[in-house]
Amino acid sequence: VKIIGMIPARLGSKRIKKKNLRLIDGLPLIQYIINAAKASSLLDEIYINSESTQFADIAEESGVKFYQRPEELSFDVATNDDFALDFINNVECDVLVQLLSTSPFISTEEIDGFIKAMLDGNFETMISVSDVRIECIYKEKSINFDQKKQTPPSQLLEPIKSYACSLMGWQVNRFIENINRYGAAYHGGDGSIGFYELKGYSTIDIDNEEDFLLAEAVSASFKRPNTEPQYYKANKKERSEVDVPSILVKDGVKVNDLFDVNNEVVALKEILDSMPKDVSWSKRVIDTESNSMTIICQMPGEGNRRHHHPDWNEWWYIVEGEWDWEIEGQVTSVAQGDIVFIEKNRKHKITAAGNSRAIRMAVSRADVAHIYESE
Repeated sequence: VKIIGMIPARLGSKRIKKKNLRLIDGLPLIQYIINAAKASSLLDEIYINSESTQFADIAEESGVKFYQRPEELSFDVATNDDFALDFINNVECDVLVQLLSTSPFISTEEIDGFIKAMLDGNFETMISVSDVRIECIYKEKSINFDQKKQTPPSQLLEPIKSYACSLMGWQVNRFIENINRYGAAYHGGDGSIGFYELKGYSTIDIDNEEDFLLAEAVSASFKRPNTEPQYYKANKKERSEVDVPSILVKDGVKVNDLFDVNNEVVALKEILDSMPKDVSWSKRVIDTESNSMTIICQMPGEGNRRHHHPDWNEWWYIVEGEWDWEIEGQVTSVAQGDIVFIEKNRKHKITAAGNSRAIRMAVSRADVAHIYESE
């Protein structure tokens, strides 16, 4: 049995410009499904199916094949049946597995599980689905619940299967028979149909800008350190703050410039020369989804409030002057050129020392939680 993986990819997209080429965490969207498919032990060959030769370059770089569909199949009016049939007529295979690039979090294990379920069940069409356990209505009528009875716990509701679409599989002979008989084969027509459940992030399907932003947020979350869940504690007098501008103001910083960020090259001396000499100030230099860097200047006796970070390690570089650094009650004096590391969950406080201003470079992330003891 020859099993071919096909990744359909149009260059044009009305809702998201060049969707398949747009980057998520440094990689084009289509690269995620390519990487997952390449690691499959059950796919004999993998093709990108597109009208645009731009994807031929990606295919070559990724070590997969490229099939150029006719130009007339590049428009919105072309259906999945149309370009799948065109592919089948030109690429020899027994089973065609369609993998959508718009689901970047599909794993290799899910791809192989999908194919194995199709082969083991001898299904002629295999459809990926998401089980929805919530009350559903179709044409004003309830589907999986009785409107005249109390609603049961959600886990007892009969799940509704909705198409995930990320993975579709067809035995080619049945696909062609359904096309010849009905003019359609995508949903299975005549023949045995199996369903493979996808869960969690694998069900994300990028269809519009909001979906893309969600995928970016999910991808960024994978980079965060694994931490134990935090829970509300009624007797613990602590509060969390995450808004950096208000934190700086509460710490007594008078002038805050947090906007001109992420310049390719920045001269530290120019920043120091441009900021006030006799009042406290901050200047954010880097602000990305993975980290941030802010330069903070304070006068003798000024500093931040004692706090800790529950899920983030941070470090500081002393640019100028002297600081008294208190970590878990132990005070250490640091000066220009020193680097200080603060492990998560360690309470700390810093105070400008000496007779002149002190400047530190704080490297962290903009949305890190600061936990303070309530007064």
